Amino acid sequence: MRVAFYGERGAYSEQAAYELFGASAHLIPCRFLTDVFSTASGKADYGVVPIENSIEGAVTQTYDLLLNSKLQITAEHVLRISHCLIAAPGTDRSSIKRIYSHPQALAQCREYIEKLGADPVPFYDTAGSVKMLSSEKPADAAAIASERAAKLYGMDVLAKGIETDKHNYTRFFAVSSRAAKAGNKTSIVFTVKDAPASLFHALNCFAQNGVNLDYIQSRPVLGKPWRYNFYIDCEGESAKGNLKEAIARLKEETAYVKVLGTYMKARHGVV
Repeated sequence: MRVAFYGERGAYSEQAAYELFGASAHLIPCRFLTDVFSTASGKADYGVVPIENSIEGAVTQTYDLLLNSKLQITAEHVLRISHCLIAAPGTDRSSIKRIYSHPQALAQCREYIEKLGADPVPFYDTAGSVKMLSSEKPADAAAIASERAAKLYGMDVLAKGIETDKHNYTRFFAVSSRAAKAGNKTSIVFTVKDAPASLFHALNCFAQNGVNLDYIQSRPVLGKPWRYNFYIDCEGESAKGNLKEAIARLKEETAYVKVLGTYMKARHGVV
């Protein structure tokens, strides 16, 4: 099993991939989200990408890539995220002036960074920032990433659990060119018509068919300012029962509909 994931070795996406596919999976690190989608379309069987964080919300680029990709969502996974402050061996925490990490991780640890009085520096990946510091070993810089990343790159953990809210979770999607065989949850994207109450009529398709919606997210339609694509997660299997009827009705009420995938809802609940 070949699985592409977003980030370097030690990234949270790598941990999610292992938990989804097991330790025997051959994992392929990808520097950019676009690389995960392209790799999963060719060299890999699956890709694992973050979709939403409980503190900072949607990973919007993933939604945009799902819209234009032929890949299907085949699984979801919820991972508890515990951030660490990581630096080169011997670094004094009081000397840290810069903290590198992915923008989402920096935002999740905003209060800690402000109390430390350091400047947040966006980087392409949490584990990637640790890898970079392990090579350069600056005396006044640190990174935010997982404890596993620190071990992988021979760095010191100066503080653990530095996220602003301890109920910090990230939801991941597995994507593949092969649809899942079964599922109890479906993701859909649609664009409403330019008409009064169009969003109400679209959502009413689900209400009238007794389909429960778990999530809704809007994203701009490129090239059409102030027009939006709406992404929803709902209960049910797209090809069966009430949800099948709701989607059929949705196609009549909207300008565009795409089923992104039916999959099993994540087993790991939030505590």
